[in-house]
Parts: sequence; structure tokens; C-alpha cells
Amino acid sequence: MIKEVKLETIDSVLEILTEQEYEKSIGRYRSSYIYRGLPNINFSLATSLARNCKSEQYNLEKCILRNFTKYATIDDPDLTKSIWRQLIIGQHHGLPTRLLDWTYSVLVALHFATSGEALSDMDKHDCVIWGIDINEINEKLPRKYKQILDQERAYLFTTDMLDKFNLEQYDSDMADNSFVLLEPPSIDQRIVNQYSYFSVIPSGIDNFEKFLNEKTNNTIKYIIDKDLKWKIRDMLDALNMNERIMFPGFDGLCKWLARHYYVK
Repeated sequence: MIKEVKLETIDSVLEILTEQEYEKSIGRYRSSYIYRGLPNINFSLATSLARNCKSEQYNLEKCILRNFTKYATIDDPDLTKSIWRQLIIGQHHGLPTRLLDWTYSVLVALHFATSGEALSDMDKHDCVIWGIDINEINEKLPRKYKQILDQERAYLFTTDMLDKFNLEQYDSDMADNSFVLLEPPSIDQRIVNQYSYFSVIPSGIDNFEKFLNEKTNNTIKYIIDKDLKWKIRDMLDALNMNERIMFPGFDGLCKWLARHYYVK
């Protein structure tokens, strides 16, 4: 079941920044959660492939990836070697894919929860941060996928670890019971700065939020009051968590400056 938590004060928002448990075996503090920020409570956890291609998404997925690889190989010859790399590189550059972006950083999630919409609409909608428990998700994996993680002493999958599977086998293995969490290669500074991860949604899960509600116990949906959004946004800027950092280069710099000098 999804646990909804309403955050109506800055103090309550700040509390989620320190949600780490003490691990006695290593004497350190760690969190098993990854997060996804959305600027509007009405936005769903839908992949770009689902939004773009709707009911035809998995019929068109092969066509999209085949043509992407055909035209993009000149820039990245390794695309022909891995369907998982195709998904990651494509997602990174705006291609409709079955991946959903997540981050290990609550601050990054807060950035995306308070950006990405028209500045004039910032105080019109509550925003949301989703949190899913990596350990809980991994426990639902088929045995052979768990064995891969155990053999690699890994917490998350990499493209190399998944290359033995194609999408058809992946969908068959996962059905509507589980999904893989994938750590992308550090292909550029944007992925590094955003502390990025992906969930790979199998074709058997046609409603991701329904899946989380029915088959997980630790999923959290933080609903942040719209009246806090500008205060959080300005706080994040003071912490240097902004478009200039999230999207290194001229585009991120200009987006940050446009918002910094926005007149309410």
C-alpha cells in the first residue's frame, strides 16, 4: 500500500532529508530509498513511452529503438551491442522509453518537484515526491535476477548485468510481479549530478501506481503543500541545487537565470 504523507511546513520537508537508518554492521548511516519528484500532484508515474504511444506503446517500442539505434550509431557505436544502453541513452536525450527516472538524492527530487512547470503556476498545485524502497523491490525479483545481484555483491543492476536478457525475456520473467532498478553508466555530468537511477517497467505492469499500491508496503508519496513551493525553490537555489547543476551547460544556466530573475 502507498503511504501518503502531507508536508505542510518547511520543518516537515527538512525531515525527509535525514531519513537514514544506522547499519550496525558497517557503523554507518544509509537509506534504501530512491526518489522521484513531480511538480504537480495530478502527474502520474507514467513512462514517456506510455504517454507518447498509449495503448500501442509496446507494439511501437521496437520500431522506436531500432530507428534510434540506426541513426544514433554514428555518435555511439556501442548502441548496437546493448538494448539496455539504447534505452538509457535514448531516455537521456528525450526518446520515449519504458524507463522512469529516479534519484538517490532527496534534494534532487525536491528540485524536480519545484521546477519543470510554468513559473506563473508554481503556487497553483501541490507537488509530490515518491519514494520506493530498493530492498523491497529487489525482494520481488525472480530468483535468477537475485542471484545476479548476489554474485556481483550489488544493490542495483548495470547494463552489463542485464545484457544476457532481451526485452521479451525480461517481460516474461517479470510479468506483473516485479521490475528491475538500473544504474546508468556515467555518460555525462548530468547523470552524475542528478544521482540518477531508472526503473525498467515491464509490459505486464500497465499501471505502475496500482502496482506499488497493491504489491509494496514501503512506498511513500510525500505531498508538499503548494504554499511551500517557492520557499523550497529559493532554499534549494541557496544550496546550489538548481538547473545550472542539474543540466550543466548553456541550457541549464539560462533556465536557472530565467527563474532567478523571474518577477512574481
